Amino acid sequence: MKIEIVQATLQDIEKLSVLFDNYRVFYKQTSDIKLAKAFLIDRISNQESVIFVAKGKSTQLGFTQLYPSFSSVSANRTWILNDLYVLPEYQNLRIGSKLLNHAQQHAKQTLAKGIFLQTAKTNAGAQKLYKSKGYCKQDYISYFLALHH
Repeated sequence: MKIEIVQATLQDIEKLSVLFDNYRVFYKQTSDIKLAKAFLIDRISNQESVIFVAKGKSTQLGFTQLYPSFSSVSANRTWILNDLYVLPEYQNLRIGSKLLNHAQQHAKQTLAKGIFLQTAKTNAGAQKLYKSKGYCKQDYISYFLALHH
Protein backbone atom coordinates (compact mmCIF):
# COMPACT_ATOMS: atom_id res chain seq x y z
CA MET A 1 0.00 0.00 0.00
CA LYS A 2 1.31 3.43 -0.95
CA ILE A 3 1.24 5.79 2.03
CA GLU A 4 1.50 9.55 1.64
CA ILE A 5 2.17 11.93 4.54
CA VAL A 6 0.67 15.40 4.04
CA GLN A 7 -0.04 18.43 6.19
CA ALA A 8 -3.75 18.56 6.98
CA THR A 9 -5.92 21.37 5.66
CA LEU A 10 -9.57 22.21 6.16
CA GLN A 11 -10.34 19.97 3.16
CA ASP A 12 -9.21 16.99 5.28
CA ILE A 13 -11.53 17.76 8.21
CA GLU A 14 -14.34 15.26 7.55
CA LYS A 15 -12.12 12.17 7.51
CA LEU A 16 -9.64 13.58 10.01
CA SER A 17 -12.44 14.22 12.51
CA VAL A 18 -13.33 10.53 12.50
CA LEU A 19 -9.69 9.55 12.97
CA PHE A 20 -9.28 12.12 15.77
CA ASP A 21 -12.44 10.85 17.46
CA ASN A 22 -11.04 7.29 17.36
CA TYR A 23 -7.87 8.60 19.00
CA ARG A 24 -9.86 10.29 21.77
CA VAL A 25 -11.88 7.10 22.35
CA PHE A 26 -8.57 5.18 22.62
CA TYR A 27 -7.79 7.50 25.56
CA LYS A 28 -11.14 6.70 27.20
CA GLN A 29 -13.03 9.81 26.07
CA THR A 30 -16.64 9.69 24.93
CA SER A 31 -17.05 9.60 21.16
CA ASP A 32 -18.05 13.03 19.85
CA ILE A 33 -17.44 13.65 16.15
CA LYS A 34 -18.92 17.16 16.37
CA LEU A 35 -16.46 18.09 19.12
CA ALA A 36 -13.55 16.52 17.23
CA LYS A 37 -14.43 18.42 14.07
CA ALA A 38 -14.82 21.78 15.85
CA PHE A 39 -11.54 21.28 17.72
CA LEU A 40 -9.60 20.47 14.54
CA ILE A 41 -11.17 23.32 12.57
CA ASP A 42 -10.07 25.74 15.31
CA ARG A 43 -6.51 24.39 15.40
CA ILE A 44 -6.06 24.55 11.62
CA SER A 45 -7.95 27.83 11.05
CA ASN A 46 -6.08 29.64 13.81
CA GLN A 47 -2.74 28.05 12.86
CA GLU A 48 -2.40 26.76 16.42
CA SER A 49 -1.07 23.36 15.46
CA VAL A 50 0.44 21.45 12.58
CA ILE A 51 -1.23 18.16 11.74
CA PHE A 52 0.32 15.56 9.47
CA VAL A 53 -1.95 12.86 8.06
CA ALA A 54 -0.99 9.46 6.68
CA LYS A 55 -3.19 8.79 3.67
CA GLY A 56 -3.76 5.51 1.91
CA LYS A 57 -5.54 5.05 -1.38
CA SER A 58 -8.92 6.35 -0.23
CA THR A 59 -8.69 6.77 3.52
CA GLN A 60 -6.72 8.39 6.30
CA LEU A 61 -4.72 5.85 8.29
CA GLY A 62 -3.14 7.93 11.05
CA PHE A 63 -2.05 11.39 12.13
CA THR A 64 0.26 13.34 14.39
CA GLN A 65 -0.38 16.79 15.82
CA LEU A 66 2.33 19.24 16.84
CA TYR A 67 1.85 22.35 18.94
CA PRO A 68 4.39 25.19 18.90
CA SER A 69 6.19 26.09 22.09
CA PHE A 70 9.39 27.77 23.17
CA SER A 71 12.25 27.07 25.52
CA SER A 72 13.06 30.12 27.63
CA VAL A 73 16.32 28.60 28.84
CA SER A 74 17.71 27.99 25.35
CA ALA A 75 15.71 30.83 23.74
CA ASN A 76 14.58 28.51 20.95
CA ARG A 77 11.40 27.17 19.38
CA THR A 78 10.31 23.67 20.36
CA TRP A 79 7.40 21.53 19.27
CA ILE A 80 5.12 19.47 21.48
CA LEU A 81 4.07 16.24 19.81
CA ASN A 82 0.75 15.94 21.55
CA ASP A 83 -0.95 13.30 19.44
CA LEU A 84 0.14 10.28 17.42
CA TYR A 85 -2.45 7.77 16.30
CA VAL A 86 -2.66 5.03 13.70
CA LEU A 87 -5.76 2.94 13.11
CA PRO A 88 -5.15 -0.47 14.75
CA GLU A 89 -5.55 -2.42 11.52
CA TYR A 90 -2.69 -0.43 9.92
CA GLN A 91 -0.21 -0.37 12.81
CA ASN A 92 2.04 -2.99 11.24
CA LEU A 93 2.82 -0.73 8.24
CA ARG A 94 5.29 1.57 10.09
CA ILE A 95 2.95 4.54 9.69
CA GLY A 96 3.77 5.82 13.19
CA SER A 97 7.44 5.80 12.26
CA LYS A 98 6.72 7.71 9.03
CA LEU A 99 4.66 10.29 10.90
CA LEU A 100 7.46 10.77 13.45
CA ASN A 101 9.96 11.22 10.62
CA HIS A 102 7.74 13.91 9.13
CA ALA A 103 7.39 15.65 12.50
CA GLN A 104 11.18 15.63 12.89
CA GLN A 105 11.65 17.03 9.39
CA HIS A 106 9.16 19.81 10.19
CA ALA A 107 10.97 20.62 13.44
CA LYS A 108 14.28 20.88 11.59
CA GLN A 109 12.76 23.10 8.88
CA THR A 110 11.43 25.47 11.54
CA LEU A 111 14.82 25.55 13.29
CA ALA A 112 13.37 24.06 16.45
CA LYS A 113 15.58 22.89 19.31
CA GLY A 114 13.63 19.64 19.50
CA ILE A 115 10.35 17.83 20.00
CA PHE A 116 8.82 17.11 23.39
CA LEU A 117 6.26 14.36 23.95
CA GLN A 118 4.60 12.42 26.72
CA THR A 119 2.98 9.03 26.66
CA ALA A 120 1.25 6.84 29.19
CA LYS A 121 3.50 4.66 31.35
CA THR A 122 1.45 1.70 30.15
CA ASN A 123 1.82 2.44 26.42
CA ALA A 124 4.76 0.10 25.81
CA GLY A 125 4.31 0.07 22.04
CA ALA A 126 4.59 3.83 21.78
CA GLN A 127 7.59 3.88 24.14
CA LYS A 128 9.39 1.33 21.97
CA LEU A 129 8.68 3.38 18.84
CA TYR A 130 9.85 6.64 20.43
CA LYS A 131 13.07 5.05 21.70
CA SER A 132 13.75 3.61 18.23
CA LYS A 133 13.51 7.14 16.81
CA GLY A 134 16.02 8.58 19.28
CA TYR A 135 13.63 10.07 21.84
CA CYS A 136 15.05 9.88 25.37
CA LYS A 137 13.37 9.87 28.75
CA GLN A 138 14.00 13.10 30.62
CA ASP A 139 14.88 13.66 34.25
CA TYR A 140 11.86 15.88 34.84
CA ILE A 141 8.63 15.18 36.63
CA SER A 142 5.44 16.38 34.97
CA TYR A 143 2.73 18.12 36.96
CA PHE A 144 -0.72 19.16 35.84
CA LEU A 145 -3.23 21.51 37.46
CA ALA A 146 -6.77 20.50 36.46
CA LEU A 147 -9.04 23.54 36.24
CA HIS A 148 -12.09 21.86 34.68
CA HIS A 149 -13.50 18.40 35.26
